Amino acid sequence: MRPLIATLAVATLTAVALSADPPKTHRVEFNRLIAHWDAYGDDDYLKFVEEARPEVCQLGFYGGHFYSLVHTPEYKGYPAHFPVKGLAEGGKWFEDRNAAVHKLGAKVVGHFNVTFLVGEPDSKDGPRGFFKFYRDLWDEKELGPKPVKDPLDLLARNPDGTPMASKQYSIGQMREYTACLNNPHWRTVLKAWAKRGIERGVDGYVANYFYRHNCVCEHCQKGFREHLTAGFTPEQIRTQFDIADLKKHQFTELVGWHDPKASTPLRREMLKWSQISTKQAFDDVFVKYARSLKPGLIVGQWNHLGDFNQVSGDERSMLPSELWGKDEDYLWYSTGGAANFTDLAAGIYGEGTLQARYIRGTFDDKPFTLGKYESTRIRAAIAELAANGGAPMGFYTRFKDPEARKEITRYYNFLEKYDAVYRGNRPHSEVLLLFPRSSVHKGDVASVEAFKKLGKSLLDDHVLFDVLPDDMLTPAIKERYRAVLDAAKPTDLPTGRSAFTAPKAVRVSASVPPVGGEVTLHFVNYNRTEPAKPRDPGSGIKDEKPIATERVVVDFVLPTGAKVKAVRVATPESPDAVDVKFAVAAGYVRFTVPKFLVYSIARIELAK
Repeated sequence: MRPLIATLAVATLTAVALSADPPKTHRVEFNRLIAHWDAYGDDDYLKFVEEARPEVCQLGFYGGHFYSLVHTPEYKGYPAHFPVKGLAEGGKWFEDRNAAVHKLGAKVVGHFNVTFLVGEPDSKDGPRGFFKFYRDLWDEKELGPKPVKDPLDLLARNPDGTPMASKQYSIGQMREYTACLNNPHWRTVLKAWAKRGIERGVDGYVANYFYRHNCVCEHCQKGFREHLTAGFTPEQIRTQFDIADLKKHQFTELVGWHDPKASTPLRREMLKWSQISTKQAFDDVFVKYARSLKPGLIVGQWNHLGDFNQVSGDERSMLPSELWGKDEDYLWYSTGGAANFTDLAAGIYGEGTLQARYIRGTFDDKPFTLGKYESTRIRAAIAELAANGGAPMGFYTRFKDPEARKEITRYYNFLEKYDAVYRGNRPHSEVLLLFPRSSVHKGDVASVEAFKKLGKSLLDDHVLFDVLPDDMLTPAIKERYRAVLDAAKPTDLPTGRSAFTAPKAVRVSASVPPVGGEVTLHFVNYNRTEPAKPRDPGSGIKDEKPIATERVVVDFVLPTGAKVKAVRVATPESPDAVDVKFAVAAGYVRFTVPKFLVYSIARIELAK
């Protein structure tokens, strides 16, 4: 998080400052994203892009999915749903689709599967899937020479030496093999694929299936030994990890994610190295190589967070802070099925608000989205990201459903109308909540439960707060807030903070645009008529059924000396802002937000 420096003529602030210095280096900024693995080939897709006007279309496949499946009889099916069959035909189709999206003013970010390969090294019909491509269809004029003759030499290895494979999906009755990111020959393949996609017009890549499992190949053995040698003395290696002679030691496991209950110092060090090494692979392929071919290439990762799963999930849970998101432009973080249903009586609102604030604080306010697998509460999914610095929305922009299409277009057009509110904004908060990353790195995942409990309490009480990992806290950051909260060290909230009279199912956040001059309050309402079946995610926008909030009374703490010029409220359903009456007294501005359905913004305009 960078310092926020006020551009208003005010002396001191009661919370954080109201605007940020312009970034010293180029930053990619976007606030409206659509992502599709299917239906992107429909004739109506481009018309939808023209209507909704997203800034980024996450579209197309340029890694393992493409080279495993586009030439097979399964080309139409999961996961990529290719519109046409054939390597050349599929590549040309994506090239044309990218050009068409560019004409509509949007950028294209392609999906790039980095480790997940579908195929069979041999069968009665010979090699299939990826192995057919590698052995018989690799075009050296397009991709350069093959790095190795046998594709089996590219794969991750089990402890018994066999290639790592599974049949979880069984696409075309083929197995899923895992490539090893620590294998330099595999990185050569990835670079060749990345180059070809850039030639076909992509503006960026999102790397998915970005895992390192329990591979014990020679490259991983060597890499982990080097990691231990660089970080520990021989005596520490003996006493902490019970390894007498590291040079001769043969690891029978080099785990990635694992059960926290079965964790050990050695396993956590393996996980840490695993995540560092995959970050190094990402930087090698995408940051250094691919960006050298196309300066300004947007690069991001598709990761998983769920309900803050640590050690057993989250590709960055053990990653050192100096590497977390370094040189990356945006993040996709999947919450899976943890946040796509409501149980209002139990206070469960099916939200990703806490996850969004965690990512926002950790990622220095760069663009991100949440993959909520949410095809029902379309309005709420868009609103919560818009309100918390994200870029709606991850998956399920269901343009083939007329009602969903209408609301997606309505909300995206609203975000475009108020682009000055969203683009490059920064949070305005009075309290900072620390995420216990230091404890997680010691294997203490119980600390995360305490963090979540406190975070929900703050959300329910409508406290304006940010989230930051505890190992990123500095004295300068601490000075911006009236209180810094650590769930392991209970402390009282400061008095005299902003207050909001609203139902608990309404979430409140605040932001400031880069140019200053206002504070924007965001209100997201999760109240709805729930499905008859408890905690049912629903089956489309027809089941969203939001219940409007009648009003919210605001008592907002103003910066010292600030004067309010106007308060204007707008919603996607009533996008033209209306002035509301306000009163200023004792350093507060008081006003009432009128009835709204799911999302409302109140722009507090300050006199210069």
